[in-house]
Amino acid sequence: MALPKEYSVPAIERALSVLECLGQSKRGFSISEIGRHLRIPKSSAHLILATLQRRGFLQKNTQTGRYHFGLQLISLSRSALENLDLREEAKPFLRLLMQETGLTVHMAVQERDEAVIIEKVEAPGWVRLASWIGRRLDLNCTGVGKVLLAYLPDDELTQLLGTAVFARHNSRTITSKSALRRELLRVKQAGYALDDEEDEPGLRCLGAPVFDQNGKAIAAISVAGTTSQITIDRVPNLARMVTGAARDISLRLGHVTENRGFT
Repeated sequence: MALPKEYSVPAIERALSVLECLGQSKRGFSISEIGRHLRIPKSSAHLILATLQRRGFLQKNTQTGRYHFGLQLISLSRSALENLDLREEAKPFLRLLMQETGLTVHMAVQERDEAVIIEKVEAPGWVRLASWIGRRLDLNCTGVGKVLLAYLPDDELTQLLGTAVFARHNSRTITSKSALRRELLRVKQAGYALDDEEDEPGLRCLGAPVFDQNGKAIAAISVAGTTSQITIDRVPNLARMVTGAARDISLRLGHVTENRGFT
């Protein structure tokens, strides 16, 4: 359903129109040509193009004065395509994991200092979790978040921990950087992460990493449910199933897995 017109932001509409216009030209457009095509003042076209250029979405040919797509836009496009491919490859394994566990299954990727859900397979039944594709999650207190942090390269983890400010949701939430580092070490040793009511009281989830062919953790998957669904004595068996599904997806992506404690 289309949003009402009052939700439209004119400046964003114009910027997107500029990008769409440039996408139709192999030679690019100058400021004057953009203004004529979109019927906007040359001054407005200049401001939009300059802003997009400064942010890396466009680049300007200094000889012709024409604008073309920049590396930032190409990078975003590549990320979107990779996530689409990842979702399609993972879907059969996520559905099977849901059927085996009876729990809701998520797949997430890291975006800056958050995890973003890119796929969800809802378990049947009366329990419905407040999660959706596109929802952003904290890295320090969710199963997928802690996994994504744990498998970051050391320099990236150090940089992120140096700038991130972690919100405390309840008394179980880990906000101390030193305590979080100890938790992440445990995650890597075990091969999975447990969110034991750290994000939301009454809910638990277990997450495991998905690796690409280069051995990089590009995503995390998890099973989530209430504490009555995921009892502590059920954790070891669920951990085997989650890590097994993550290993199968990684194999599908070309990764040669290592033995991380589960067979």
